[in-house]
Amino acid sequence: MAELVLRLYIAGKSASSRRAEQNLLSLRASLGESWSVETIDVLRQPELAEQAGVIATPTLSFEQSGRPRRIIGDLSDKKRILGFLGIEAEGNSP
Repeated sequence: MAELVLRLYIAGKSASSRRAEQNLLSLRASLGESWSVETIDVLRQPELAEQAGVIATPTLSFEQSGRPRRIIGDLSDKKRILGFLGIEAEGNSP
């Protein structure tokens, strides 16, 4: 099975960036081991944000089959984020 990648785009150590990182760590515990998480600081690597078309932070990006799904914000609503990204948390079988 191919590794799936979530990318979190943040802007430095702002309060919203820190909250998003903490919430993503909590969210990460709900995902299977096939998931990889990358954090990209757009202040340090603006070219990566530009290439991805990210215009606001924090933004969580999930690219599957060439169709990116993105959500902007501090990632505090875990259920909404999993649903938006089309990800089923482990242990939540239909």
